[in-house]
Amino acid sequence: MLVVAGSFEVDPARRDEFVESRKAAMTISRGEKGCHEYVFAPDPIDPGRVVLFERWESPEDLAAHLSAMRARSAAAGEPASPPVPVISSEVLQYDISGSGPVGGR
Repeated sequence: MLVVAGSFEVDPARRDEFVESRKAAMTISRGEKGCHEYVFAPDPIDPGRVVLFERWESPEDLAAHLSAMRARSAAAGEPASPPVPVISSEVLQYDISGSGPVGGR
């Protein structure tokens, strides 16, 4: 299992527009093989922050997703600048060897 987690800083006045612009990608990604979770969500405390959370069955499934995402961007012709500029971002991948209920062992 792989988890991809991160955050994006955008203009607070355009945060909802940023999340809305990711809805089609979320829908497509959730339908891909091995995707258990894929969401961009506004941080309820920080008005300029959007959180990304993904869960993938395997490294191969994540690699296929990233490849498909790049292919879609290339086919659509990436715009010179994104509709909502990202001020900063950090997205990390975590390899999870096990899971269970919180607090339980």
